[in-house]
Amino acid sequence: HSTSTEDTLPSLLEEAGGLWKQSYPASAYREDAALGSGPAGRRPGQGAAPSRMFSYRREGGGAAGRAGTARFLARYNTWGFVATRAAQGKIQGMPYGNCLLLSDGPVNNSTGIPFFYVTPKDNTVADLLKNPMASLTLPEADGNFCRKNVIDPEDPRCARLTLTGQMVTVPPEEVEFAKQAMFSRHPVVRKWPRSYEWFFMKMNIQHIWLQSW
Repeated sequence: HSTSTEDTLPSLLEEAGGLWKQSYPASAYREDAALGSGPAGRRPGQGAAPSRMFSYRREGGGAAGRAGTARFLARYNTWGFVATRAAQGKIQGMPYGNCLLLSDGPVNNSTGIPFFYVTPKDNTVADLLKNPMASLTLPEADGNFCRKNVIDPEDPRCARLTLTGQMVTVPPEEVEFAKQAMFSRHPVVRKWPRSYEWFFMKMNIQHIWLQSW
């Protein structure tokens, strides 16, 4: 690309006729159902489908250009770096960063929306419950491209995607989808101690920043 940064609205991930299409309601997903099938996509704002839920066809290896790079990073990163504003202790009010597992959908149904399986005992989650605004950075360095090409993670050729928005508790009608999203990508989390009061969160994306040369 000719520039090192790209400022854009979340609509970048929602272009009509592109790689992604609008998904059907999260309640339609069940662990014993075939993933990736369902009613034809509706235009945004029509029908009962929840807003900002999208899926894409996986054939072809991804779309070209900046939008394709952003979608690729949102899909294939299994963890991300979350930045919050500390709400407790001696660092109250200061920036605080943490790495969290994430998934943007089950194996065969990407949405572009990051889902998280979290506990209120985590400092980051405690911060989010008081101030839901956060930034999530997804580095291409998590994959093999940068290592194979001997590119340093800070080199702009090793892409980075930063999503900024509100972290919210997943509503009841989307919990089943969130379970499939997280458990299909991170099976081990099923065995995490229930005493930690795990629950699901997702990011409502408000801003997208992509660095990719």
